[in-house]
Amino acid sequence: MTRHLPNLLLGGAIALVLAGGSLYTVNQGESALVLRLGEVVQEDVQPGLRFKAPLIDTVRTFDRRLLTMTADNKRYLTSEQQDVQVDYFVAWRIANVAQYYRAAGGGIEDQAMTRLSPIVEDALRNLINRSTLRQLAEAGRGDVTTELVARINKGAATLGIEVADVRIKRIDLPDDTSGGGESVLDRVYNRMRADRQEVATRTRAEGQERAEKIRAEADQQRQVILANAERDAAKVRGGGDARAAEIYAAAYGGDPEFYAFHRSLEAYRGALADGQTTLVLDPDSEFFRYFEQARGNR
Repeated sequence: MTRHLPNLLLGGAIALVLAGGSLYTVNQGESALVLRLGEVVQEDVQPGLRFKAPLIDTVRTFDRRLLTMTADNKRYLTSEQQDVQVDYFVAWRIANVAQYYRAAGGGIEDQAMTRLSPIVEDALRNLINRSTLRQLAEAGRGDVTTELVARINKGAATLGIEVADVRIKRIDLPDDTSGGGESVLDRVYNRMRADRQEVATRTRAEGQERAEKIRAEADQQRQVILANAERDAAKVRGGGDARAAEIYAAAYGGDPEFYAFHRSLEAYRGALADGQTTLVLDPDSEFFRYFEQARGNR
């Protein structure tokens, strides 16, 4: 028994090593592949404590959470042949572990990004090439994202990758010059300034036209109001003159002599109102009739 004890201990140690080598753990948020001599024998192994054949099986784990890829200063042409610089980022995850492992050269993330990047840039180029700069600036972010994601996922599926989101972080105009002339930025600003100037000129012309129309309508209304006022005033004056004539006629009929005297006083007042008027008249003139009567009464 004592002679076999070392063998038993060795056997126990080997058994423990083999048992330990046959157990592995897949964490939450991960998925695993089991490779036997380099060939995939199990794929998409879910989280938990798992078993494998010791010595001949190896395990590769992959993060199934969202990962990101960013790119800066990528240059594209708009439908106006305008050069723009675009910064973007992509949120992606591994959808098929075995396919991702084969496409990415053993699941190397850098190689996966190298293959995913042209797919993203091609989809982004197609979108920008058929859009104007204004459309890109004013486009709804949701519409752009939905279209890009759908187009990118068609190519990314061959890599075992699913793209969850694509966002354009920034669109810039390159500030370089071509041939020593004005920069792209200056050309865009000048074109935008010309467009705004055209809109302003058109708006001012429309406003001027509207103002002329309002003034014409106001002048027409003014003429109508003045004509109506003149008509009403003429009616009032006519009524007043008629009433005054009636009063004068009644006064003249009641005491013709007093009426004639009153009219003479009004004539004197009107003729001598400024105090500087000199009248040269015949003393027997009708104009001095009441003066003569007054002197005769004295």
